[in-house]
Amino acid sequence: MKLDPRALALASLNASASSPNAKWSFDGAHPFGEAPSAAPVLRYRLGNGLTLLFLEDTSAPVVSYFTWYCVGSRHERPGKTGLAHLFEHLMFNETETFKAGEFDRLLEENGAESNAATWVDWTYYYESLPADRFSLAVKLESERMSKLVLRDPQVASEKEVVANERRYRVDDDVEGAANEVLYKTAFTKHPYHWPTIGWMPDILGFTPADCERFYKTYYAPNNAVIVVVGDVREEAVLREVRDAYGALSSSVIPPEDCEPEPPQRDVREIEMKKPTATEKLLVGYHGPALGDADHAALTLLNEIMFGGRASRAHRSMVIEKEMASEVRGWVSTFQDPGLFEMYATAREGHQTRELLLALDREVDRVRRDVVADDELVRAKARLELSTLQSLESTSGKAEVIGFYELLLGDPCAVFRRLDVYRRVTASDVRKAARRYLRDGARTIVRVVPDEEDDDEMSEAAQ
Repeated sequence: MKLDPRALALASLNASASSPNAKWSFDGAHPFGEAPSAAPVLRYRLGNGLTLLFLEDTSAPVVSYFTWYCVGSRHERPGKTGLAHLFEHLMFNETETFKAGEFDRLLEENGAESNAATWVDWTYYYESLPADRFSLAVKLESERMSKLVLRDPQVASEKEVVANERRYRVDDDVEGAANEVLYKTAFTKHPYHWPTIGWMPDILGFTPADCERFYKTYYAPNNAVIVVVGDVREEAVLREVRDAYGALSSSVIPPEDCEPEPPQRDVREIEMKKPTATEKLLVGYHGPALGDADHAALTLLNEIMFGGRASRAHRSMVIEKEMASEVRGWVSTFQDPGLFEMYATAREGHQTRELLLALDREVDRVRRDVVADDELVRAKARLELSTLQSLESTSGKAEVIGFYELLLGDPCAVFRRLDVYRRVTASDVRKAARRYLRDGARTIVRVVPDEEDDDEMSEAAQ
């Protein structure tokens, strides 16, 4: 009987494990790509619940190390919004071993780039660095998973940084403020109602105790997925990660308490006065979750309507009628049903009333008629190209693997999604348009110039 080399190596590693928490189990291999020879994503799990996804990529002597946490703004509650995003800042601060600023300094000295992101369903941190510096990423990420310092000076300092970020990106930014109002109005029950950055009173009110509770709950090995892609060997990765994380204890993750959003049965319309040179329009239709069968068809519809200069809305509203300087759309890629957003900026002398009528004509067309074959082929080609381009680097691969693992439980779902795009028909696109683009159940945000603000600016100029 021939023994599996991987099983032998794993048995050897586990024999030297310090505790059951530090023992690996192998959860399977998933081919990353459509070719039979594609290297697989290997899934391992430590006894403390930490998931590791590893893809060997020898195309360049680099490695990308992503740590994904299953926590985002959806895991917050009213009065404590923005806590997940605050942690994105706190995690670059002081730990029990490294003083403030030392984390970034060490990475820069070793030729690494690092960053982080927080969204509604997840948070991630990453490093891309030379492959022979892999152990540094492991050391730093395990340190801040378990030894972050959350005393008052650190928390107070980062609260002010986040408050200023909110002022810059939302309060003083026309588009940021309008997008926040769109989601606040379209969602009444689900946590997608509040912004990832949080409401200002909540940001200013956080205490070290709030942060400590959040940290001990969600920043734990059983709530994390580590994705490693690059020119490193499987056994070395397993040994390094085990030695750094094996002593950590799992936490008790509370059951999620997301109240489903009730169906929207009316039009909700908001007008905002902002210091803008021209009017702006945002329209939100409730759309499907990323994992729903209709998501791919609606994404293709968005590409047909808004994808590039040859798209319907751009051709009609920007080029032919010259009423808009910009049009775009996006189907949210959320764990739960989100929005199909449509955005347009009016040219000088035009109003949101005209923009909405023009958008409605395009929406009516896709509900009434099947799209042309050449439009569908072009939309599929654009989506496939952009998807494959996102996989050109180790960091791109690691980000895609982690994203689909957290939202769909499948690290290689990107290739299944490409296959779904290819199978979508013109009839599927029309069905999706009729199902989701309903005039009587949408949210409209109109942004118009604040005349008082314009008068003040004119007086100041004089």
